[in-house]
Amino acid sequence: MKQKLDQKQVQKLVMAPALQQAIRLLQLTNLELQEVINQELEENPLLETEEEVPQEAAAPSQTGEEVKDEELEPAGGAPDEFDEIIFAAGFQDYFDEEIPYSGPGEQDRVPFENLVSRRPSLWDHLSWQAGLTFFEADELEIAEFIIGNLNDDGYLTISPEEIAARLQKPLEKVEAVREKIKMFDPPGCGSLVLSEALLAQMDSLNLQDEVARKIISDYLPYLQKADHQELARLLNLSLPELKLHLDLIKNLDPAPGHKYSEDRDLYVVPDIFVVKEDGEWKVYLNEEGLPRLRLNHYYRHLIEAGLKDDRETTRFLKDKMKRALWFIRSLDQRNRTIYRVARYIVDRQKDFLEQGLDHIKPMTLLEVARELGLHESTIGRVVANKYMMTPLGLYPLKFFFHKSLSGTYGEEVSSLRIKERIRKLIENEDRNSPLSDDEIVDILSRENIQIARRTVAKYRGQLDIPPSHIRKKKFMMEEVT
Repeated sequence: MKQKLDQKQVQKLVMAPALQQAIRLLQLTNLELQEVINQELEENPLLETEEEVPQEAAAPSQTGEEVKDEELEPAGGAPDEFDEIIFAAGFQDYFDEEIPYSGPGEQDRVPFENLVSRRPSLWDHLSWQAGLTFFEADELEIAEFIIGNLNDDGYLTISPEEIAARLQKPLEKVEAVREKIKMFDPPGCGSLVLSEALLAQMDSLNLQDEVARKIISDYLPYLQKADHQELARLLNLSLPELKLHLDLIKNLDPAPGHKYSEDRDLYVVPDIFVVKEDGEWKVYLNEEGLPRLRLNHYYRHLIEAGLKDDRETTRFLKDKMKRALWFIRSLDQRNRTIYRVARYIVDRQKDFLEQGLDHIKPMTLLEVARELGLHESTIGRVVANKYMMTPLGLYPLKFFFHKSLSGTYGEEVSSLRIKERIRKLIENEDRNSPLSDDEIVDILSRENIQIARRTVAKYRGQLDIPPSHIRKKKFMMEEVT
């Protein structure tokens, strides 16, 4: 073995810092962008907001006296090549005044109370109860370990045997602690399976229904398949009697921890506003909370003066100047790109905005990329986590991108439109004879929409609608008195 130096030539993609910054800013939401801008303002002295009062262009001398602008002129006459590149073009030109913005006061603000409070998580809530229940150190340790291994629905993701082995505690003690946790609020948390969680809720509510307990313990698969007649036969009950017990089970929660899920409520600040003015659809970018940036005049004059006696300071200021210009240009490019994509979406979906979901048109990332002369990945970054406020409501930009199916005469039909049509057909179906997937295919075919049965089944599953035989059994039980 020996050390040696080898020289080789390879080709690889190297992204310039300015390009990396532009890509990073493009996929940020307005709230995330505010944090990035504030951080950049703190780190770069050459950046300031337009709302700030500009400092005097003159630099104070060491004696405390003011120095006039004439004294800051570079000693050699014209500025160097770097200064010519920066100031000949004019950094204010990077702002596109043609992009319409919606500033503070023009749209309804998000209520302050929706921003300041934090809902306690499931783990916080259970840990608080554990601290009031377990006073022995080993029991509290077991309880905290169990609570820390619950999923969002409140189920334990690790076996009691493994907990006992990891903590080196008796299995009986682990089970005793777990039984107490299952009685916490919400009841059923800490269970291993669905039947255990439902039985724990019945114990917590002191429900003494032995038939319901037997259904949960032994016949839960029949309930999941809505096979009520077979379930009634096994329990030797009539359908009306069975319905009384099933109504009790329906009031139990199969996911007890879900109501404490942190993603339960989501407050969104729209990035784009779409309004109809004078018969035309207008697109406005939401710049509320986003300051408009410019270069600091004081440091700009210092660079123009040259500061040849302090090369280190000059180099520092020029590096910050480059970074400031990259950042301003990246922000402007982000706004241009988002506006172009939003403008194309609105032009393409005018019928949807005016007449509703039945008139939405299919659209793909590749289509928009080709029309706007951008890369498909760029469009993907634009639509990520961005929201558009329309007269019909608030929609994520991803909502407008979906596949198309062909009609009988070759026209394109949106998959969203087909899903909505399937949902309406099932809502209005005969409850005594629900529509099968084949019958839905026939109806859509008569409406000039060609679709396969498996596609109908897939869309029905995405709409969380059970098959026709399950729906029929549920309708029958609802009609039982």
